[in-house]
Amino acid sequence: MKIIHTSDWHLGQTLYGHDRTEEQTAFLNQLVEIVRKEQPDALVVSGDIFHTSTPSSTIQKLYTEHLLRIRQAAPTSTIVVTAGNHDSASKLEITSSLWQHFGVYIIGQIHRNTDGTADLSHHIIPVRPTPESAPKGFIIAVPHVYPYNFPDLTGDTPREQRQEAFFKTLQTITDQLNSDNLPVVLMAHLTVTGSDQTGHDLSLGGMDSIDIRTLGNGYDYLALGHIHGQQTLSSPCGTARYCGTPIPVSFDEKGIHSVSLVEITAHHTHPKIQTIPIQNPCPLHTLPTTPLPIEEALEALRNFSTTDTAYIRLNVLAENFLNPNAQEQASELSRQKGYRFCYIHIQRPESKLQNQHHALTVQELRKKSPVDIARMYYEDTQNTNLPEDFTTMIQEAWHQIQEENN
Repeated sequence: MKIIHTSDWHLGQTLYGHDRTEEQTAFLNQLVEIVRKEQPDALVVSGDIFHTSTPSSTIQKLYTEHLLRIRQAAPTSTIVVTAGNHDSASKLEITSSLWQHFGVYIIGQIHRNTDGTADLSHHIIPVRPTPESAPKGFIIAVPHVYPYNFPDLTGDTPREQRQEAFFKTLQTITDQLNSDNLPVVLMAHLTVTGSDQTGHDLSLGGMDSIDIRTLGNGYDYLALGHIHGQQTLSSPCGTARYCGTPIPVSFDEKGIHSVSLVEITAHHTHPKIQTIPIQNPCPLHTLPTTPLPIEEALEALRNFSTTDTAYIRLNVLAENFLNPNAQEQASELSRQKGYRFCYIHIQRPESKLQNQHHALTVQELRKKSPVDIARMYYEDTQNTNLPEDFTTMIQEAWHQIQEENN
C-alpha cells in the first residue's frame, strides 16, 4: 500500500500581518500534482488543516476546491483528514457525510452511537480503490483529543488510562478484521515523548508529551501531526513519523519542508519512506545568521539579495531595548528591496541571559508557554519554585481554554 502523509497545513495563517494565501495555494497546487503523479492508495492529513478554529470563507473555499482537485487527480485514492488542536472538530465535520460519497473521510472528533457509547467502527477505514474492491489496507483515524477527554470504553477505566485504552482497542478490532495481513496505518495528532521539538512555537499550541508505547503496537506506520519538524522516531511497535509542515509556520522551523511518500508491503513489515520537497515562493530569512548589533544587522539587510519575495527577520544583539526608529528603518529598507519585513529578533548577551529578572520583549514573551509565565511570576514573587501540583492545574486549565476556543 502506498500512502502520502501530510499534516499541519495551517491554512489561513498570517505572518506578522502578511497574508500567506499565495504560499498556501502554491503548496496545495504542488500537492495536487504529487498525488496525480504518485497515484497513492491513500492520502492522510494528520491534523491542523486550518490555523484557527474560525477560518475565513476564502480559506475554507481554498481548502474545499483543492480537496476536490486532489480527489480528481487520483480518483481511486482513499483520502482521510483528521482534526488537529487548531481545528474546530465540529466545523470540520459539517460536510463529512457529503465528502464520504467521494471517498473522503473527515474525522473531526470521536464518534458516538445514539446511546452515547463510542462508535469505534467510524475510525477504522478500509483502503479500497472502489467500494466493491477488496481492501488493500486499513487506516485507523484518530483526531486530536486531550488525554482526559477520551471515552470510557469499559465503564470503569480510570481517566488517565482512557487514551491508551482507546488506541489499543482500535488496533485490536483492526487486527480482527485484518485476516489477510494487510498494512495498517495509524493517524494521530499529538506530541510523542523524545521527539525533536526544535523550532516548534509553543504559542501555536503546545500539548503534553505521551510515551509512544501507549499508542499500541498494531500499526505498521504511525502518521503523526503537530510537531513541525520532519522526523522518523524509533518505536518498539512500528515506524512513527512526523512529516512536518509543508511550508514553515515560523522563522525557527529549519530543514526541508515536504510531504512523505510511504510504501508498506504487508502487515508487520518496515515501510519505505521518501520525502518529497515543497517549494515555497516566499521563503523566510533571518539576517544575519548570527546576532549582531543593530547597525551591522541593518547593513546585512542592505547587502542581502534574492529573487524571491522573502520574509525578513532581523537578528539583533542588544543588551537593552532598541531605539524605536530601528523597527521603522528595517521595515522601510525591506520595503525598498521588495521584501516583507516581520520583526526584530533581539538576543541578549550571555551575561544578560544569566539575569533571570530582565524585562522580556514581546517576542521573548511570545515564546513562553502559559506554564513558563506562571512559573516566572511565582518564583519572582515567592522566591521559591512553583509546586508541581500548580503546574498540573495550569496545564489542565490551558487545555480547557484551548478546547473552549475550538
